[in-house]
Amino acid sequence: MLRVLVADDQDLFRAAFGLILGAQPDMQVVGEAADGDEAIALARRLSPDVVLMDVRMPGKNGIEATREICATTRAKVLVLTMFDLDEYVYDAVRAGASGFLLKDIRRDELAHAVRTVAGGEALLAPAATRRLLENLVRRPAYGPMPRLAGRLEALTERERETLTLVARGLSNAEIAAALVVTEHTVKTHVSHILTKLDLRDRVQAVVFAYECGLVVAGESDIADHTRD
Repeated sequence: MLRVLVADDQDLFRAAFGLILGAQPDMQVVGEAADGDEAIALARRLSPDVVLMDVRMPGKNGIEATREICATTRAKVLVLTMFDLDEYVYDAVRAGASGFLLKDIRRDELAHAVRTVAGGEALLAPAATRRLLENLVRRPAYGPMPRLAGRLEALTERERETLTLVARGLSNAEIAAALVVTEHTVKTHVSHILTKLDLRDRVQAVVFAYECGLVVAGESDIADHTRD
C-alpha cells in the first residue's frame, strides 16, 4: 500500500486529490498539509512514500519544502502546479523532485504518476521536460565544472556512454540498440550510475550530464519526454 501525503494550500485541490488517490486500491492518503512547513513536519512524522506537492504555498513554498523533504526523508516528491513556468521545472528538479506535472492532468494520469514516482522512476510532463533540457542547453558555456566532472571518474567507460545516451533522451530500448546490449544490462548500468553519482533518478542524471560537461549544446537531441 502506497502512503501518500497531499500538500496544497487550497482546500478544494487537497480534497480532490485525496478522493482520487484514496479511491485507488493500492494507495492510502495518510495526511494533508496546507503549507510548506506543515508538509515538512508531516513528511517526517508520517513517512509517506510520495508527497504530492503544490508550488505556491504560504510560508515555505513547494520548492523549499521539496528540498527539505528530499534531504531529510525517504519520500519521493511529485510536484503539481497550475503554473507551467520554466523556473519551477528547473528548481523542482534541483530540489530533488522526482516528478513535475500540471494540475490539469486526468485522474488516471495522476494515479499513474504517483505509482511511477513511488517505483523509483522519474516523471515529467513532456513539455516540461523539453523546456528543462532547453534551459540547460541555453545556459552560458562555462565548460565542465571541476567538482562535478571529477565525479565522472567513478563511472566505467560503458556507464559514461550510457549516461550520455540517457542525457540525449534515449529510452532503455534505444540505448540497448545503440550499445548492442540487452535492456536488462542498460537498466543495470543506469542503476549503477545513479548509485555512484548519488542521484535520485534519470532526470537528475540528465541535469548532471549537462552541468558536468559530459553533454553540451549542439551534441544532443532534446527528447520530447524523459522515458524509462
